Amino acid sequence: MSGLKAIKRRIRSVQSTQQITRVMKMVAAAKLRRAQENIVAARPYALRLRQVIRELAAQVDRDHHPLLKVNPLHEVGLVVVTGDRGLCGSFNTSIVRRAQRLMEENEVYTLRLITVGRRGSEFFTRRGADPVHKMAGFFNTLDFAHAVALGNQIIDHYSAGTMDRILVVYNEFKSAIQQNVVVEQLLPIVPDEADEHAISSDVIYEPSEGQVLDAILPLFVKVQLWRILLESFAAEMGARMTAMENATNNAQELIESLTLTYNKARQAAITRELLDIVAGAEGLQ
Repeated sequence: MSGLKAIKRRIRSVQSTQQITRVMKMVAAAKLRRAQENIVAARPYALRLRQVIRELAAQVDRDHHPLLKVNPLHEVGLVVVTGDRGLCGSFNTSIVRRAQRLMEENEVYTLRLITVGRRGSEFFTRRGADPVHKMAGFFNTLDFAHAVALGNQIIDHYSAGTMDRILVVYNEFKSAIQQNVVVEQLLPIVPDEADEHAISSDVIYEPSEGQVLDAILPLFVKVQLWRILLESFAAEMGARMTAMENATNNAQELIESLTLTYNKARQAAITRELLDIVAGAEGLQ
């Protein structure tokens, strides 16, 4: 009888866990929907801004603009974008492993870490790394102001010459079941050669190309970071939704297996009791 009680307690425990994972899946699905809407809304503006910068950069001397100037590589900033929480499959693990591989493969220049998200910060801090800047605990209230704050930090490091190139490692959102780890160069901003040759010189800019670039280059960096944060958040919600769905299904399979075990044990106990009764009745004859 004690075995039956233990199985019953186990079934109730798994059912309780299943309810939690089901709710977490629903919450992640709702957040994913909002994140997708934000990505779709931000994409046209980001693409148009990139086009304007490519047109302008092809008509000015890049060395006159700190965010366009290509510096000799000595120190590279590595921005690692993870989530604040786990329970999302391999979402965080794949990012930190890719960043760690970049650090291990590098033997030429110094890598300086900037971590976005609590998981990445904890991972590298435990391994003795000392990020120059950390941001965490804001994804549930994600706003363009967070991209502005991060962008200002990165621009300050690059303009001061403490970082000669800025790379970002993050999960790019493809679908709820697919996220791709991407390593993207954020600074310096280098237009594609094909775009440079296709530029028309008929466009007149006021007050001047250089002054327009001074105004929109920092904005471009922040808009790209905003897009990256949105992509990462959507990818995290997709990964969490998939992980919680798998956990819910696994819990259902475990409940069914435990229920079968419980029924078999209960039937065996009833059979034993019947045999005892029959044996007792035969003994009285």
